[in-house]
Amino acid sequence: MAIVESAALGAAFGRIFSSLYDAITDAITKIRMYESILQRLKDTLDVMRPLVEKMVLSNREQDLPEERTKRLIERMEKGEKRVRKYSQLPWWKYLMRIHYANKLLELEKDLGRFFKVEISASTAMNTWESVKGVNDIRERLGLTRQNSVASCAVPRLWEHVFGLDVPLQELKMQLLKEEVSMLVLTAPGGCGKTTLAKKLGDDDDIKGKFEENIFFVPVSKTPNLKVIIQKLLGKDDRSPAFQSDEDAIHQLEQMLLVLVKQNKRILLILDDVWSGSEYLLEKFAFPLTNYKILVTSRTAFPGIRSYKLKPLNDGDAMKLFRHSAGLQDGSSSYIPDASYIPDGEMVKKIVKGCGGFPLALKVVGKSLRGKSVAAWLLRVAKWSDGCSILDTDIDSELLKCLQSSLDFKDHEMILRECFMDLGSFPEDRRIRVSGLIDMWSELYELVADGIHAIANLHELNNLNLVNLVATRQDASEVGSYCSEDFVLQHDLLRELAIHQCSQEPIEKRKKLILDINGNNLPKWWTEQKQQHISSHLLSISTDENFSSSWCKIQPPEVKVLVLNFQTQNYTLPEFVEKMKELKVLIATNYGSFPVELGNFQLLGSVPSLKRIRLEKVSLPSICKTLSASRSLEKISLFMCHIGHAFRNCSIQISDALPNLREINIDYCINLVELPAGIFNIISLKNLNITNCHKLSRLPDGLGKLKNLEVLRVRSCTVLLELPESTGSLHNLVVLDISGCLRISKLPKHIGKLCNMKEFHMKGCSALHNQLPPSIMDLEHLKLVVCDKGMAKQWESIIKEFPAHHSSPQIKVVENDINLKWLHNHF
Repeated sequence: MAIVESAALGAAFGRIFSSLYDAITDAITKIRMYESILQRLKDTLDVMRPLVEKMVLSNREQDLPEERTKRLIERMEKGEKRVRKYSQLPWWKYLMRIHYANKLLELEKDLGRFFKVEISASTAMNTWESVKGVNDIRERLGLTRQNSVASCAVPRLWEHVFGLDVPLQELKMQLLKEEVSMLVLTAPGGCGKTTLAKKLGDDDDIKGKFEENIFFVPVSKTPNLKVIIQKLLGKDDRSPAFQSDEDAIHQLEQMLLVLVKQNKRILLILDDVWSGSEYLLEKFAFPLTNYKILVTSRTAFPGIRSYKLKPLNDGDAMKLFRHSAGLQDGSSSYIPDASYIPDGEMVKKIVKGCGGFPLALKVVGKSLRGKSVAAWLLRVAKWSDGCSILDTDIDSELLKCLQSSLDFKDHEMILRECFMDLGSFPEDRRIRVSGLIDMWSELYELVADGIHAIANLHELNNLNLVNLVATRQDASEVGSYCSEDFVLQHDLLRELAIHQCSQEPIEKRKKLILDINGNNLPKWWTEQKQQHISSHLLSISTDENFSSSWCKIQPPEVKVLVLNFQTQNYTLPEFVEKMKELKVLIATNYGSFPVELGNFQLLGSVPSLKRIRLEKVSLPSICKTLSASRSLEKISLFMCHIGHAFRNCSIQISDALPNLREINIDYCINLVELPAGIFNIISLKNLNITNCHKLSRLPDGLGKLKNLEVLRVRSCTVLLELPESTGSLHNLVVLDISGCLRISKLPKHIGKLCNMKEFHMKGCSALHNQLPPSIMDLEHLKLVVCDKGMAKQWESIIKEFPAHHSSPQIKVVENDINLKWLHNHF
């Protein structure tokens, strides 16, 4: 009887052993990164497999220890499941991978103990010697700890460092969090990423935690995985070559495993990882405890936590510049010329021109070190005349460093174009995402409601070429509503964009960006009576002293015109009427109060105009002015006075603007009532009225907009109700009344909105318990966005939905009212 039970137990042991072996082999084949924890377990099983087969065949002569064998069978069954789960985990789920890896290591130990203790002494000894032979492979790898430490030591910082104490503490705090296994230190080129990484590697706290196990490896733009690992392992040219990248990774992990088993902490610093090298991060992401990776890159890689290094503040920038230029310490400025001591304003102007970039400050400072007063004065004079730091011949290092960020692949060249377009807007100003969507939709024929444009901005943001600030978090609104989202661009990066646009002669440039001080027009413009330009994008920025004295140009190919101004009176240039290909006009007043645009009627002579975006402008009658602009599709008005814009029309507005699809009115503080003329635009599909805090009612004429698909009356805080005619908008898909604090009831027949899919109503505090019964008729409703209180009411209503209605998703969000972003506009 005992022999039979032993045979059954041995057979069961053999089956589960084979299943575990097959699972590990399959996982190694499928998993994207070569996992040497799996290979190591497989090597152990390879050694033990003949013994298991022999044990199963000879089980009549030897009883197996029942309890221990059953326990091991259970653990091997769990091990098989864990292997299969482990192989399916995404590489970035470090904590889960570490959890499963530790369990597999425990299984390996269990197998070793079982075979060493429970099998006959001679067999066990032979088996254990074989297992030991697997471990001896590590010794034959030729790894020397001393060589590895020496070849990958953190490079010493010989230069003085300014302004990195706070970033160092913040970076340490992020990196040492228990849940962080990989952290990307990211910033544009020339910001000091490598310097900060070196400083971190030499920090006493870091060295105290990781001791001698800090490895610093430059990666570069064209990395060679085998060479990197060869350096990490301390190999030289006499060492055996790696058979493959997988072999190199396997050997590296073996070395790290040895350290981990000794309870050592490991920090790997991968310096200068470029976009497109994400696969390297996956290769090095071993699921080991006490193992961390710091990456420096110009790119923020999606899915990996990042720390963004900012340019130096004014104080630290001044210290670095003074040190680089060899100026004396103290409050007064000193230039090496005993006959002249300039005031501090000269140095401040030069420092400001460097934009807080450490590389720029060092390059410019060294170029002026020991130079004459004339050289200093000439530098200030050039920058005062609008000459960029990138246009000077002080050193090509800075320009090359910044330009290298624009080395896009062929299929990414549109990102380079979009980056250069950002130079169209003034420095230190927030760039509206909705305006960029208008530009890029026509310049590059992007479609899909702005989603492509948003995707491009996210890519530029990841590359640290812009800072995208998205104020709204609803995923359903991406691309379709971004009225309050904006982009920030560092001054030096703006100068890079303009520099890249200026490499061809004026008449051949596809993007012509002009910054005009006072009435000082460029010489080429004043010298040519009819200067011909072939630009598709024309941007003209003027200051408060500009008198609208325009010279003539021939701009027949311009598709996008960007006008940035600050004067109390501004006149559109007469050459606008010659822009037969003009599709987008963006006119932004950066002054304090709305101004009326002179020559606004010229837009009526532009046959291809599709999109108009005006900020802080007092509008004349649009239907009169644009009666000939039958191509107009979109009008966006931000902080404008629009009292007469849609009034006093001698012709039907629907006849004047037959293709108008979208009207956006945002922060128009004098808007008390919508002009009735708007409701005659039967072609209208999108009507967005947001942050108009004096708008108290919407006319019944709203129901005339039979083709309307999106209606937003967001954050109109004194709006009391929606008209009953809202129920006539049978094509409406999205209704948004978020932030309308005083709306106390919905239209009685809102259920007639038979095509409505989204209802945004967060922050409607007066509307609780006021949903009409007809809400049950919204059979196509897919999403409701509201606050917690309203969510409970919706949940109760959904229970009563007819059986043939699908239940909408209820998304609870917190109020996100944020007015800080407006400070540059007031």
